[in-house]
Amino acid sequence: MSSNYWIAWATEKEDRLFLGMVTSITRAPMSFFDSTPSSRILNRSSTDQSIVDTDIPYRLAGLAFALVQLLCIVVLMSQVAWPVFILFIVTVAVSVWYQVGQTNSARELARMVGIRKAPILHHFSESLAGAITIRCFNQQRRFSKKNLSLIDDYSRITFHNSATMEWLSVRINFLFNLKFFAMLTILVSMPRNAIDPSLAGLAATYGLNLSVLQAWVIWNLCNVENKMISVERILRFSGIPSEAPLVIEDCRPEQGWPTSGTIELHNLHRVGVVGRTGSGKSTLIQSLFRVVEPSPGKIVIDGVDISRIGLHDLRSKLSIIPQDPTLFQGTVRTNLDPLQQHSDLEIWEALYKCQLGEVVKQDQRLLDAPVAEDGENWSVGQRQLVCLARVLLKRRRILVLDEATASVDTATDNFAQKTIREETGDCTVITVAHRIPTVIDSDLVLVLDEGKIVEFSSPQKLMRDESSAFSRLVMEFLGRSNSDHHDFLLE
Repeated sequence: MSSNYWIAWATEKEDRLFLGMVTSITRAPMSFFDSTPSSRILNRSSTDQSIVDTDIPYRLAGLAFALVQLLCIVVLMSQVAWPVFILFIVTVAVSVWYQVGQTNSARELARMVGIRKAPILHHFSESLAGAITIRCFNQQRRFSKKNLSLIDDYSRITFHNSATMEWLSVRINFLFNLKFFAMLTILVSMPRNAIDPSLAGLAATYGLNLSVLQAWVIWNLCNVENKMISVERILRFSGIPSEAPLVIEDCRPEQGWPTSGTIELHNLHRVGVVGRTGSGKSTLIQSLFRVVEPSPGKIVIDGVDISRIGLHDLRSKLSIIPQDPTLFQGTVRTNLDPLQQHSDLEIWEALYKCQLGEVVKQDQRLLDAPVAEDGENWSVGQRQLVCLARVLLKRRRILVLDEATASVDTATDNFAQKTIREETGDCTVITVAHRIPTVIDSDLVLVLDEGKIVEFSSPQKLMRDESSAFSRLVMEFLGRSNSDHHDFLLE
């Protein structure tokens, strides 16, 4: 009965810890995932959570039952042979002294065990993901050596952590065996009339049990304290600063916001559309969706400061075609309209605009045709066009192209750009691209260099100035491109 009660009590606390950690991780800002390896998150949610679920409740239950037995035996022994109670106090004091000396080092070693384990999981998962590349470059020995080195580091710390527990165990056992020997010496040295022989036998029997229980309680107490490091690590992940709330009731935009798609940038230094690698081109995209908070400046859309509204109200009003097209396992319908907000006619219209209507009709299931995980049964170009169809179906006033056609062929690129120009004439389109023709027909071009705005004007005006940074980027692009791009830019 008591065991079942203890397990039920522990389960409630474990669920609360786990839900707190998962909620905190899922609501964490993107900066947390940029700085935290996935293996560390996996280690917290698997190894540490397993210790909290199984080891700690089991050891706490055993510790509680042992303490009750220990107190009962001490009370009984103090009634039979009161000098034993004095020995008990002395041995407990010495045990606490041992425990304090061992706890500091054992606690740090327990932390290091968790720290050393995460790199092993991370290296193992990366090696599996890149197994083909590793074999192509004949780097198996290098990665195997790295893996063994990480395992050696983990084993070394684990050995020292176990050694600290053995250090304590040896001394505690020696101490309580010495106490039991002293107790027997006292009982033998007492006059025959001082204690009844039956009581002396009872004292000797329970004295042995007392020594074993005391040693087990002290050792288990130290072990539980080391295991509590897992609770500390989970609580640390439960305290991750959360991103902005999804909805702020006091600052909700109007139902039809944004109406014109006007974007104003105030006091921001990492915005950009055109620039070399690392110049900050994607910062504007991240700031618009508040993946990165625009601080200390602000971004205003149709007179609304986006930092004052909820993330759901903001992100649901913007559309983006990412650099890497993303499809989910399901059907064509669920990938285009996961919330079921549009009719089949509207979905087919968007598909035909992206030249995907005939492709979908090849399967008799039509819109219910299956889509594999990550869209593996679609080509890269088709996946990009599906993302374009998804955007056209939503009809948002602001569209962001984050190097959307950088990984597709030229034909798909040209068709996608033509479709975007024809279908988004009344929208604000922000384009970040390595291919100059992608942004050459924009109204304005921002040129970035090392996170600073170098130029901001129309592309035609910047191209007429041969000394401009944008003109130099165009010439560099023409040097790497074919004549078709050259003629397009000259037009």
